Amino acid sequence: MARRLNAKDKNFAADFEALLFAKREIEEDVAGQARALIADVRARGDAALVELTNRFDRARITAGDLKLSPAEIETALAQVTPEQKTAIEIAATRIEAYHRRQLPEDARFKDDIGALLGWRWTPVDSAGLYVPGGTASYPSSVLMNAIPAKVAGVGRIVMVTPASGGTINPLVLAAARRAGIRDIFRVGGAQAVAALAYGTETIAAVDKIVGPGNAWVAAAKREVFGQVGIDSIAGPSEILVIADSGNNPDWIAADLLSQAEHDVSSQSILITDDAAFADKVSEAAARALAVLPRKDIAAKSWTDYGGIIVVETLEDAPALSDRFAPEHLEIATADPDRLLAKVKHAGAIFLGRHTPEAMGDYIAGPNHVLPTSRSARFSSGLSVLDFMKRTTLLSLDAKAMAALGPPAMALAEAEGLQAHARSIAARLNRKA
Repeated sequence: MARRLNAKDKNFAADFEALLFAKREIEEDVAGQARALIADVRARGDAALVELTNRFDRARITAGDLKLSPAEIETALAQVTPEQKTAIEIAATRIEAYHRRQLPEDARFKDDIGALLGWRWTPVDSAGLYVPGGTASYPSSVLMNAIPAKVAGVGRIVMVTPASGGTINPLVLAAARRAGIRDIFRVGGAQAVAALAYGTETIAAVDKIVGPGNAWVAAAKREVFGQVGIDSIAGPSEILVIADSGNNPDWIAADLLSQAEHDVSSQSILITDDAAFADKVSEAAARALAVLPRKDIAAKSWTDYGGIIVVETLEDAPALSDRFAPEHLEIATADPDRLLAKVKHAGAIFLGRHTPEAMGDYIAGPNHVLPTSRSARFSSGLSVLDFMKRTTLLSLDAKAMAALGPPAMALAEAEGLQAHARSIAARLNRKA
């Protein structure tokens, strides 16, 4: 079972550090392989995509099959049940409404010397969404990545996804349809990232690539960054729950295991001020693991990386949580806002006893693409802003130029950049 820590123990600091910095990610030396695949796609275009897709995805396609036809999409959509369509619609509507509130405003203003200043926001022209295949094929991720791009005003959104064994999850296609994606390509891996970054005869290059993937996809995204923008390099999932004894222990155990079932490298942490409640949660987790369909994955995650921390008072919990900077933080207490005020670092925060993190994964509205591996200390979850750029504005009249020009010239000359100084001096009728 999960490691048990008590803040009163003399070895707590060392034990906490061991839990905090447990090496959860398996480093796979795939950077060189990803680089070779990218080079192949750049050199041979569609021919490389077809060859690599047939090799890695056990497919038999030609260049004409790379893009899904409207008929193929409609056939797949016919397999989606009315209940599933309704769920996708509800989720999409809520996600879109939430992200519309993130749209930033342009600004223009004059300062005290008459200089006109400001900024404006504009969307990127195109975005590519990578959707994993196989067991990690999630329609919710399609909505969470594509809808913010759509709300931002991105003109072209395309999707790439491996058709493992020749098939694509119909729910993924239903989510793409609801999000307004029309161009869908059956290609995955580093080669798909290369196609999005550099383009081929069939797939036009995009300006930004988003979406999760395996080690080869992550390595490829690192490699093409600069040629295109990327969202982030995601690590294993995480959840930290701060809970008092007023909770149902079965609920809290379920929340912890909801992330443990993602991957054997996921991490689930409970912080509570009640040792007896900690015992009950541990027992509830053991019962729940026995019947989980993904119990082998969840049990290994919970045993290898899970933790239950008992503190003297819950007032100590936010500082410990901030050190984890968790992807997901639940504050399941009678007064969650009191502890929320002390939290600085978390990807997403879920408040109260009736707000499981899983609601945020699917349907609540906020984005589920969040910073992992303690990166919430310096980064945020995916938003509309990830698909927009801010451009600054400046306009000076003669009066403002006269006021700002001389000190600007002084700085230019101090840096030894005479052409800069002369550009300013020319407007002041001065020599530089």
